[in-house]
Amino acid sequence: MHFRELLKIESCKKFPNFELIFRELFDTISSEKFPKGGEHMSDLGKMKELIQEKAELEARLSLLPYDGSPEIKENSSGKYLYVRKRVGSRLTSTYVDSYSDDLYQLLLRNAKEGREIKKSIRKLDKELAEIGYVKEKPDAKVILNLDLARANLKTSIYDQAVLEGVSTTFPQTEDIIENGTVNGMTATDVQKVLNLKHAWEFILDEDIISADSDYYLLCHIAKLVNEGFYSDGGRIRGVPVTIGGCKYTPPIPIESVVKECIHDITCSDKTTIDKAIELCLYSMKTQVFPDGNKRASVIFANHFLISRGEGLLSVPEKHVSKFKKLLVDYYEGERSDKIREFLKANCWIRMQSTSKDR
Repeated sequence: MHFRELLKIESCKKFPNFELIFRELFDTISSEKFPKGGEHMSDLGKMKELIQEKAELEARLSLLPYDGSPEIKENSSGKYLYVRKRVGSRLTSTYVDSYSDDLYQLLLRNAKEGREIKKSIRKLDKELAEIGYVKEKPDAKVILNLDLARANLKTSIYDQAVLEGVSTTFPQTEDIIENGTVNGMTATDVQKVLNLKHAWEFILDEDIISADSDYYLLCHIAKLVNEGFYSDGGRIRGVPVTIGGCKYTPPIPIESVVKECIHDITCSDKTTIDKAIELCLYSMKTQVFPDGNKRASVIFANHFLISRGEGLLSVPEKHVSKFKKLLVDYYEGERSDKIREFLKANCWIRMQSTSKDR
């Protein structure tokens, strides 16, 4: 029998109010011995939330097509618009296009939004400093992997767009990533590409890449890829869904089960690439969210892979048809060996230093 229970039984015979007195004494000792335990955990939670919010703002800032204040220059041939920006001690001026009222107003709104985002980031930096956050650089291997991911960003986004069925070409995807708009594509498809860029920029933030690849991160990625289509695209699915061209009907996911499965995968004794592939396939088959599951799953798996300096996972355009067939087979009960080996052999971009068995 526990000491506290034994003490309670013996003492209550003589002192009717002993239990109340003992509980108050026990709570007092506990609070004096561990006065900041709850506060510390609260700070950790707040720190994670602030870092995530900051990374999202930085991703939004990177989506702005022009960074700086608009200015009008005029000569004998006409009026022209430029964007002025201070870089270090120098003031730079970048040409935009011939002057029009619409473009000028767009640049003004763009500049205002940029200022507001930067102000919010400064505020978050101040809040993080107040709770003791000190930014640490990822290790060299992860830094190299981040460089690899950024160098392949346009290709990764294009491959994901094709996998999603977005009607786009690589040059069109480049235009959307660089300028935020393009001719010859639907607004829906443009939004999907922009959302992919937003989500990738989010996970490539140095603070976020150091965070855990957990359920909450997956939800935030889903929220970003579904932005503009759902009010809360990162909320766990609560309605039935069907998958086109497939007999498999995913059951309604249970949050506690999804959390546990993700934790079990990341903590297993498999190799890093096998864990990343497992995270990707599990999230796809579970259909955690109402939409955007393939997009969120691939980016989530890449967060796990990049955070360990083990390369990238991307389904190239030329392998999309084969992957979709293997994915349907996997959904319908086929052993996962085939699709796992396919992903490892054809979709894993390894770091130079990555060993063959990874």
